[in-house]
Amino acid sequence: MYSNTHPVNVLKFCPSCGSKRFPATGSRSFECKDCSFNYYINSSAAVAVLLFNEKGELLLTRRAFEPYMGKLDLPGGFIDPMETGEKAAVREIQEELGIEIHSLHYFGSYPNEYVFSGFSVFTLDMVFLAKTESLHQMTAMDDVASFEFIKPQDVNLDELPSISMKNILKELIQREGTY
Repeated sequence: MYSNTHPVNVLKFCPSCGSKRFPATGSRSFECKDCSFNYYINSSAAVAVLLFNEKGELLLTRRAFEPYMGKLDLPGGFIDPMETGEKAAVREIQEELGIEIHSLHYFGSYPNEYVFSGFSVFTLDMVFLAKTESLHQMTAMDDVASFEFIKPQDVNLDELPSISMKNILKELIQREGTY
């Protein structure tokens, strides 16, 4: 019924007391039979950034590490605790590419399942359209091996490992010229 990486198949011990009596009570909840600790699987917040060059090509990165090392991705990442989506988008672009964003507009949100260390992390990916003064000083850093610009309609969807990135790209193509 659930994948091998789904939390109901991975979480075996109570994070509060360590008890093995920590059964799933639903598709996204657990309750410890020893200490009554309740745990719920909720979506983690993440950001992705849409940035275009002067030719209308979309900035895509290549992942430097697993999962999906070498695959295409949009720049972005997880939102830190108590950080806004906008600040996370600006921070991620700075960390991954070394450039400053001067304009940021909300594009939409997309659910995703990100498998990391054999565990499904469900995310809600908030997407922002961004602008910068210059793309010439970009450098691949952090978890980015390289970057490239591709017309959205020319991106091979098989190169995008996550369902959210595929859906973002499909909507971007559908909305072309309206953003």
